[in-house]
Amino acid sequence: MKRRRLLKDIVAGVAMVSAGAVPYAVSPLLAPGQAAAKRNYLRPPGALEDDAAFVAACIGCGLCGEVCPPRCIRFHRRDGGAKVNTPFIDAAEKACTLCGKCMEFCPTTALGIVPRDQVDMGIAEIDRDACYPWVDRGVCGACVSICPLGKSAIGYKMWNQYQPIVRQGCVGCGLCVEICPHPSKPIWIVQHRAAKTAPDRG
Repeated sequence: MKRRRLLKDIVAGVAMVSAGAVPYAVSPLLAPGQAAAKRNYLRPPGALEDDAAFVAACIGCGLCGEVCPPRCIRFHRRDGGAKVNTPFIDAAEKACTLCGKCMEFCPTTALGIVPRDQVDMGIAEIDRDACYPWVDRGVCGACVSICPLGKSAIGYKMWNQYQPIVRQGCVGCGLCVEICPHPSKPIWIVQHRAAKTAPDRG
């Protein structure tokens, strides 16, 4: 009798834990921008364009992370496979400030020295179905305010001074992703070839 009651208690406990986990399982489906942002690992500025070449050139010394002032550079560990010990940036957690220290101190060709306005980490993309100003849920502009490259990279839609649009000057540093106050992160970084080609994007 005691054994049967114990089994019932265990089953009930498992059911409660499973029910509690449902919102966390469903939320990425309801907020695709957030899921994309979490997967959106970026290479540091100045990285070789071909990722296989970058992985081959990087010796995993960790120096780029040591000299990084905002401490945004992390390193692949168990999730890395062949990329183990190679650096990456998760913009949703901590973005690049384009200071250039990692490029300056890299002892290999993995990171080359590139002017900040010519860095190519990707390009920001905004989900207009989730961004607060685009769905008339309030005025924001955090992404525009934080951008280190100014109006050449991100600004406001003409005739509407509060809806942000990404421009071709964006280099994909991810500061806009980090600062975005929306919980689903409706702005994230994509590769240039995956981005829309219109001069004023969003």
